[in-house]
Amino acid sequence: MNLRANFVPFALAALLASMTVAQSAVAEPSYSLKKVASFDHQVTGVTASESGRLFVNFPRWTEDSEVSVAELLPNGDLKTYPDANWNAWRNAKQDSLSAGDHWVCVQSVVADKKGSLWVIDAGAPAQAQVVAGAPKLVKIDLASNRVAKVYPFGLDVAPQGSYLNDVRLSPDGKFAYITDSGTSGAIVVVNLETGKARRALDGASSTQFEKGVMVKADGKPLQRPDGRGVQFSADGIALSPNGDTLYWQAVKGNTLYKIGTADLQSAALGELPGKVQKVGENGPADGLLIDDKGTMYVSSVEDHAIKVRQGEDLKVLLQDKDMRWPDTFTQGPDGTVYVTDSRIPDMNFYDPKQGPALKTTLYKIEVKD
Repeated sequence: MNLRANFVPFALAALLASMTVAQSAVAEPSYSLKKVASFDHQVTGVTASESGRLFVNFPRWTEDSEVSVAELLPNGDLKTYPDANWNAWRNAKQDSLSAGDHWVCVQSVVADKKGSLWVIDAGAPAQAQVVAGAPKLVKIDLASNRVAKVYPFGLDVAPQGSYLNDVRLSPDGKFAYITDSGTSGAIVVVNLETGKARRALDGASSTQFEKGVMVKADGKPLQRPDGRGVQFSADGIALSPNGDTLYWQAVKGNTLYKIGTADLQSAALGELPGKVQKVGENGPADGLLIDDKGTMYVSSVEDHAIKVRQGEDLKVLLQDKDMRWPDTFTQGPDGTVYVTDSRIPDMNFYDPKQGPALKTTLYKIEVKD
């Protein structure tokens, strides 16, 4: 409610005066970004554990980075995680290192708030050819800092052209849901008890990028020198707090979709497209997060903005031109929401003048004073 004294009859002046304190008490706060850390490599994922430990990852897109997964220490330094050996892979050493027990092209890290860190390795450096044996989901025990289990994915789950992107874990710890943003979008469902995985909604319209949508940066089409634009399929993913509904959308797309997780777990694959529902229009977006209060955060990549969705209501939470491409969200144990800026428009995929390495930033969202 926006009240202005010059538009209100004099008889209501006293009432307005009495309402001043009440109005200020319920006024919505405004938000801004605060830099948490800067990196010499292109960051995509970030996650916070239940104790507040922060982890980040750096995919091998335009450079053969010497670090893939790292813990961000309180002093701002990076510590390779879980150890140097898992981070020893280099594209140039592909013939001498095994892909199944090294980070090849890590896209996402997610702490389950139950003592484990989960890492998605798409296994496709430069978003190109999938390295044999590389695609995997890895569980790391945070107490011992050791790998607890590896879920390898064969070509039936991660075929050539795939790019496993982000993951959410069911509250009961029995299932993982992974978006595939590659050539044929899909949702990969992993039974964490049996280790079996299946590609759901493979090729369905809800998991593909939307034809006719051109992702823009600073108001101009974001294209490679050969004319190709952004073509990421199912990418951002979010799980309802009770775990019964999964949400996702393509970066090259406007539409947010949802489906019941019970259907993803057990319904016949052919029946799943008919069970998908449209939620609303977000516009092109990358990362999604549903916080502990049920609010969905949406990275609005065209607008240098972070939006929030509550049901059908979508609004801008904050906008900052310094944030080139809001990518991945996480929420810390104190409620703080963090977001990575992966600067995708500045990659040499799209800007040939840019070198292989790309400096990037981790922010947190704060209430303005």
